[in-house]
Amino acid sequence: MPIVPDVKNWTWVLERSCPECGFDPGSITYAAVPDLAREYAGRLSATLTRHDATARPDDSTWSALEYAAHVRDVCRIFTYRTAVAARTEAVDPRVPGFDAEGLESEGGIPVFSNWDQDVTAIADQYDKQDPRKVATELTDAAEAVARAFGSVPAAALGNQARRSDGSVFTVESLAAYFLHDVIHHVHDVRG
Repeated sequence: MPIVPDVKNWTWVLERSCPECGFDPGSITYAAVPDLAREYAGRLSATLTRHDATARPDDSTWSALEYAAHVRDVCRIFTYRTAVAARTEAVDPRVPGFDAEGLESEGGIPVFSNWDQDVTAIADQYDKQDPRKVATELTDAAEAVARAFGSVPAAALGNQARRSDGSVFTVESLAAYFLHDVIHHVHDVRG
């Protein structure tokens, strides 16, 4: 049975704690995001050495491998989105299902291109990837996103960008939103 696509709008995690993983946006400083990104990506990467890393725990839940491949791509996309929001040089993340060419601007505020994570999971065959390779790529992608967040000047933390659904982020809120995704998926795998 295929995984049901996640269509929830998770932006509420910027206002209150996540009851599933415990992420509390008020307890995280922007300065802590790079190290936390590295730490939690490392935790997720470590799950790929388990004997059951490629097995789904049930028909409606991704395997550790699939979550790790997803978080790798989240890191790549948020490296790009951080640069866009901060108005620094952005590098196309080359992730299937993501259209980096579609970046628009509305009233001087960049509008992020869409990314369909479920299309990417299928197109990139997350479930068939090599766990060792994904572990390395996840570590590299986490380092890149950590450097991206760490390189944003304090004066640019309030710069805004908009998602195509209308949600507006500052660089600072984008970092918190990103970090929740990583922490939540570590929780999903370790559950």
